[in-house]
Amino acid sequence: MGIFSLTKEVAIDLGTANTIIIHNDKIIVDEPSIVAIEVRTGKLIAVGKEAQLMQGKENDNIKTIRPLRQGVIADFNAAEMMIRGFVDKAIQKNRWFSPTMRMVVGIPSGSTEVEIRAVRDSSEHAGGRDVYMLYEPMAAALGIGLDVVAPEGNMVVDIGGGTTEIAVISLGGIVSNKSIQIAGDDLTADIMEHMRRVHNIKVGERTAELIKMNVGSALTELENPPEDYIVHGPNQMTFLPMEVAVSYQEVSHCIEKSISKIEAAVLAALEQTPPELYTDIVKNGIFLAGGGALLRGLDKRLTDKIGIQFHIAEDPLLAVARGTGVALKNIDKFSFLIR
Repeated sequence: MGIFSLTKEVAIDLGTANTIIIHNDKIIVDEPSIVAIEVRTGKLIAVGKEAQLMQGKENDNIKTIRPLRQGVIADFNAAEMMIRGFVDKAIQKNRWFSPTMRMVVGIPSGSTEVEIRAVRDSSEHAGGRDVYMLYEPMAAALGIGLDVVAPEGNMVVDIGGGTTEIAVISLGGIVSNKSIQIAGDDLTADIMEHMRRVHNIKVGERTAELIKMNVGSALTELENPPEDYIVHGPNQMTFLPMEVAVSYQEVSHCIEKSISKIEAAVLAALEQTPPELYTDIVKNGIFLAGGGALLRGLDKRLTDKIGIQFHIAEDPLLAVARGTGVALKNIDKFSFLIR
């Protein structure tokens, strides 16, 4: 039927930092979760990468909004515009009619009923007729390729932009889970605060994010250390331009507190794990997914601290999205999807 098929199916990883959409087994959209809106009319100007280019450079009539904060919808109207904008990019709609859409959307495992309803409503308003939701750790496990319905324990730690989701999965369900609001955004905030306090230099969110990506590290000693990253910005006192070289050791010290909280949450989740499943986890190891898994040395640090091998998922940024894609194909088989 091609473009005339009556139902279009899309899988959405609605992330605090990035939104990924899968359609026909292909990643069609992989863009930052941000929109640019005209202040006077409230109309959408840009979404995703185009909107991100405007971030921090707006005039009085343009504002950029990140609709999700800490894994949940903070701005309902902007979230709806964003989902609609991305879905329009993903699916070429026919001029004469709009296809009905079936969606599977990843949500944090600590979501309340109100937060789940907000995601459902936003998805329905953006054109979804059948909307299913899936907890992100379960989606990450599916994306990694774990057999989630087997009578065996697997532990997944999904470090996203707004939340870190830790879950033990067995027999197609989440046995124990811990969701903490310490994740990538907090590491970025730590870096901004550190640059202001130690170097007296003012950096924005985008620059702090680049520091994290270029020289972010969970360890003070790395085997293959990255080169120092040069940051340009205004001095806070004189407002004259400054240039600062930032090393990975420095970043490691400034994000130490946040990393320690993630460690403590993993230990707390292990404490709640039944003994039989704990044995499986020690044997299989613990799987890291999400953008935070890319932080240099994090797997080694957690392995040394906890004594269980940590494995970084192949392409951790896409694990949740791939899992929602797997769930989309198996809607009738998977009983853990939330309708």
